[in-house]
Parts: sequence; C-alpha cells; structure tokens
Amino acid sequence: MIRATVTSRLAAFPPQRRILWRMATRLRADARRNRAALLSAARDVFAEQGLDASLDEIARRAGVGNATLYRRFPSRRHLIAEVFASHMTAAVRLADQACEHPDPWAAFVGYLTRVCELQATDRGLAELLVTSAFDDDERLSALRTAAQQRAVDVLTRAQRAGRLRADFTWHDLWLVMMANAGVNRHATEPNAWRRQLSLLIGGLATR
Repeated sequence: MIRATVTSRLAAFPPQRRILWRMATRLRADARRNRAALLSAARDVFAEQGLDASLDEIARRAGVGNATLYRRFPSRRHLIAEVFASHMTAAVRLADQACEHPDPWAAFVGYLTRVCELQATDRGLAELLVTSAFDDDERLSALRTAAQQRAVDVLTRAQRAGRLRADFTWHDLWLVMMANAGVNRHATEPNAWRRQLSLLIGGLATR
C-alpha cells in the first residue's frame, strides 16, 4: 500500500524530477551498502592487525576507494568508535549475564575466560580494553565505564561468596587484561593465554 502510494506520487512528478528522485534513491542505497561494507571490513582488519591497521587495506577489502572511506568516516577515530561501540556493548552484556549466574565463582571464571578469549581473537578489542586513548569519545567512554562497573559487580559477587580473594580489585582485573593482551601479541602458540589464565585463576581462588 505504501509502495503503491509512493509510486502514484512519483508518477505525478515531471519526468526530469522522477529521474533525479530515482538517482538520489540509488545513491542512498549505495551509501548504505558502502558503509556496511566498510564496517564489516574494518571489524576484520582491526581484529587481525590492531587499532593501527592500514585504512587502505580496509577500503580495499570493502571494495571502495579511500575517498569513500573518508567520506563516511572522516578519521581513524571515527571508524574505530563506530566499529567497537558494538563490541563494548557486548562486553556489558557479558558482565550482565555473569551477574545473573546462580554460582558467583563460576560466573567470575566464565566471565574472565570469555573476556580473555575475545582478546585472543580480536587484537583491536584487546588493545581498546587497555588503552585510555579513546576516553574522550563520549559513547565509547560511557560503554567502557558501564563495562567496568558491571565487571566490578561480577568480582564482588565472587568475593561475597567467599570464593575470590578479598584483595582482588578492578585494577587487578585491568592488569590481567593487559597481561593477556601481551601474551596474545607475543606468544608463538595461539592458546598460550589459556595456560596463563588457568594459573591465575588457581591463585585467585580461596579454596
């Protein structure tokens, strides 16, 4: 019904105006496709190469020119913020789910394992989680704060259950993520982080 109404209205336009309208519609559709392709390529390239990844490579994989990339995202920071906002939202959800788990210790171990696993598979995210370079980005900063607050809730539940060392703090968790990022960057074996995490968890448990 809506399509028929639009078509009937379009038919009332002069021929030249109809042509311009169709051209504008195609351009908007192309812009949406290009934006989606750039974000998809950026997610892959940042995951592989980190936040300093080549923007030329992102444009190449997206099948667009550099001019199109900069038209959609004026700077590297704009592109990073757009790509990783969804990642940080997922990090908040991950902590939310851990807080709902009936076993506080299992929730803490599962949360920490999943965060470290995400770092291992996404170099860009691993770097973003431990840098303050984007604290001036309002959206990313708000999401980081929310993720941090919920992570504190996860470890506090485990402490109140008597399963996690009482002196373990958010700062310690941040150091764990920094160490994990370093392991993933320099280790020769892809799953080296799992051994480090297993040893760490053993040292954090009260029993």
